[in-house]
Amino acid sequence: MRSGILIFGLLACALIAPADAAGMRPRTGEWGIDLWAVDTSVKPGDDFFLYVNGNWLKTAKILPDRSSAGVTTDLVRQSESRLLDLAATMVLLPDSSLTPEQRKLRDLYKAYTDQKQIDAQGLKPVADDLAKIWGLRTKGDIAAAMGDPALMLDGPFALAIAVDSKNPDTYAVNLTQSGLGLPGRDYYLRNDMQFLAIRASYKLYLATILKMAGIADADSQVEPIINLEKKLAAAQWSAADRSDAAKTYNPMTVSALVKYAPQFPWRAMLSSAGVPLKSPKGERIVIVAEKSAFPKLAKIFADTPVAVWRDYLTARYLHAMAAYLPKKFEDADFAFYGRTLQHKTQQLDRDRRGVQLLNDEMGDALAKIYITKFFPPDTKARAEALAANLLTAYAADIKTLSWMTPATRGKALDKLSHFTTKIGYPDTWRDYSALDISADNLVRDIESCSVFEWSRQLKRLDAPVDRSEWAITAPTANAYYDPTMNEVVFPAGILEPPLFDPNADDAVNYGGIGAVIGHEISHGFDDEGSNYDGQGRLRNWWTDEDRKNFDARASALAKQYDQYEPLPGIHIDGRRTLAENLGDLAGLEIAYKAYHIALGGKEAPVIDGYTGDQRFYLSYGQSLRTVYRNDTLRQILQSNFHSPSQYRVDGIVRNADPWYAAFGVKQGDKYYLPPEQRVTLW
Repeated sequence: MRSGILIFGLLACALIAPADAAGMRPRTGEWGIDLWAVDTSVKPGDDFFLYVNGNWLKTAKILPDRSSAGVTTDLVRQSESRLLDLAATMVLLPDSSLTPEQRKLRDLYKAYTDQKQIDAQGLKPVADDLAKIWGLRTKGDIAAAMGDPALMLDGPFALAIAVDSKNPDTYAVNLTQSGLGLPGRDYYLRNDMQFLAIRASYKLYLATILKMAGIADADSQVEPIINLEKKLAAAQWSAADRSDAAKTYNPMTVSALVKYAPQFPWRAMLSSAGVPLKSPKGERIVIVAEKSAFPKLAKIFADTPVAVWRDYLTARYLHAMAAYLPKKFEDADFAFYGRTLQHKTQQLDRDRRGVQLLNDEMGDALAKIYITKFFPPDTKARAEALAANLLTAYAADIKTLSWMTPATRGKALDKLSHFTTKIGYPDTWRDYSALDISADNLVRDIESCSVFEWSRQLKRLDAPVDRSEWAITAPTANAYYDPTMNEVVFPAGILEPPLFDPNADDAVNYGGIGAVIGHEISHGFDDEGSNYDGQGRLRNWWTDEDRKNFDARASALAKQYDQYEPLPGIHIDGRRTLAENLGDLAGLEIAYKAYHIALGGKEAPVIDGYTGDQRFYLSYGQSLRTVYRNDTLRQILQSNFHSPSQYRVDGIVRNADPWYAAFGVKQGDKYYLPPEQRVTLW
């Protein structure tokens, strides 16, 4: 669900301030603001983002292996560098100095970074898998291969195990539309020049990897693969329809699914995946997402020859395994998915990708070491106290909302009282003792990781939900709200300067991480999260009157964002980005109120000529500073649920009354809004 995982990190933005001319130290004030970056030649009311970041923007450089520069990039790179140090240390230490878990980390890292060994082995490590795919003879064989967790294949349907949205104390088997090699259906169906160029590059990419796998007639196989994916795309739901949680919750028994979409071998795929067709309560129930698309996709599956499916699966397999095959495969994969789609000019160093792999596959094992070295207990305690103030501010605010009736207000407060806030790292760690890793066969290691994780999820399918689990690891520079758990999660990796510093001024911390925490909490009450109650159940708890009031305010904000034109002729889509814009607005409003709660009724001191309120807004503006490649910005505007960072600042502060008072913004300034046009939710 969009308002669940990865809300903040997709487009938020500079951990480390630019170094001074001598390159010796960052230009950050002792109380937490990068004063050097402030461009006082810009009026705050004309462009607050440029005012707080102008000098930084003049010198910021995007690294060739990144698509943007700014806070998120710096946070990610800092986490990577720290993990690199940990991995390098493990490689040098003798076995006797490492735990069994740490030896697995070391061996997986060594296997991934040993490019000479990978190149020398060629396609030998995947020979059996490729032979298995090439040997598929029936539609049942194809469906079974799609369900095999070791092969990590794709098809018209994807299988997952997740918390049941209407029964959040249990897990459910979820089925969703899938099967595209390009990022979304528009890439197949639109005929704009850029999409035509991408499809041409995709065709070349498929031919290249199939030829490198030894398929002589690769050129003739590519067109049927692309035509198949185009048919799948045409049958799929749009992103807007998929974001509706009620529409995508369609439980049915496996027998009912077989009758509803009979042209796909459901039992073959589920059995291959190890999903029991019986549960303790009777026949297995699965949750179907894009219901009306399933019969269409199943018919496409049945109408497509087995030979085309074999070619399709071969291409999907080679893409999934490209990073673990000889360099020419990885280079071809990056040329398309990195350069063409993500506009990167250089591949990330393999050692950095190696620690990303460790974080993905054995993240808790790595996190144990990370938090001991980089996340002291007092930092966790300070962050927990700040988060508690945010919840207090939300509760106080909900009690006084003029647009919310008592009936909804009571349920909103009940939901807030059931919020869980997770800070830093999990209370319990994942057990990797059953995971088999060696340093001499990377492909086997990757498949072992895939089977290990899927087996872990299968074992708990009919067990109570583990509410202590985290969806991302402690070193990750990100945060999220999970509606089925009714929880907000902030790993150690994001609790870093400039977002959070235990030694910084409170105004800076509340304007930085406080706004992030407020953003995530607000997702429990936005246009999507408000469909879930305090226990995480998918149900409507709003009165019609309150929903109408909320929607009116939300629509006004969407209209504001529709007016912004970051690139000539390309406006922000106010409806698509609405949930995230609402999160930014609510996060800033509540963080401001929480900051004043933290002041305890005292007047904030003036520091370096800046009042407490000014420091709060400066921090917010700098926490979101980012510069993008033009192609990246264009892609964000066309498909991302977040607005570009400049408008996450300028488009939000102009709706905040205290910002006007703090910086003397007045009528005639570019971003001035009359009071009656300012959107206020909280």
